[in-house]
Amino acid sequence: MSTTTDVTKQKNAVLDWFIRLIKGMIVGIGGIVPGLSGGVLAVVFGLYEPLMKFLGNLKDKFMKNLLFFLPVGIGLVLGIVAFSAVVDFAFTNYAAQFTWLFIGFISGTFPSLFKTAGKEGRKPQHWWVLVIMSVGMFVFLHWMETIKSVTLEQTFVNWLLSGALIGLGVVVPGMSPSNFLIYLGLYQPMASGIAHLDFSVIIPLALGLIICVFAFAKLVSWLFKKYYAFMYHFILGIVVGSTLAIIPGDVSGWTIAICGVLFVVGAACSYGLAKLDEKHPHESIV
Repeated sequence: MSTTTDVTKQKNAVLDWFIRLIKGMIVGIGGIVPGLSGGVLAVVFGLYEPLMKFLGNLKDKFMKNLLFFLPVGIGLVLGIVAFSAVVDFAFTNYAAQFTWLFIGFISGTFPSLFKTAGKEGRKPQHWWVLVIMSVGMFVFLHWMETIKSVTLEQTFVNWLLSGALIGLGVVVPGMSPSNFLIYLGLYQPMASGIAHLDFSVIIPLALGLIICVFAFAKLVSWLFKKYYAFMYHFILGIVVGSTLAIIPGDVSGWTIAICGVLFVVGAACSYGLAKLDEKHPHESIV
């Protein structure tokens, strides 16, 4: 009996490892897609809160947390490096279809995310936070589209700041670093640099990202501990508003049907992933 139980635990552990790898890859891809946010996808896949707690309290269960997030980190790197050229091509040539696929990913896990947000109960003010943040994020992102772009030089400092922007996209769900990099004229060079493993681009990007995430993780971790329901509804509002804001408006003809199919595929995949996660829960790390 114990042998059967041990085998089942091992299978669940392997499955959970690959689920986290896939989640990391999707978060990484989402982090470099204009209009999307790696932070939102981290929230959607249940990685955001435990990641902030881990980075905000490194001494607490360090090795256990490190092993938990190892496949996420591997997937993140694979998603960014291995798919940067593919993402750049797909977004350049099939922006609407690609965007609807990711809207599907986000929508498919919304029921699970909404359930998590209400784990400690909901009060009227939490609904107001959800509505206000949804509207506010929607308006903010549409305002961002009116900003005229500028072109910055490709220097170490500017790549460092670009990495910090990407880090903010992790810490602040809903913020799309790729959009800012497009406005600054650095998105295409960044995608090209990553695709060609140009370490003069990759190293300062990574440094900026790491510095930014560690600088803000402890604050976010404390806020979750102190104001769980408020924080989750705040972030849930950001997810809703940012998702509505990226809906393409210039879709017609057969493209509508293709976008619809991709939306359903994305939603079904992420919903199935969420259910699989619930069916094979990993041991709590926080």
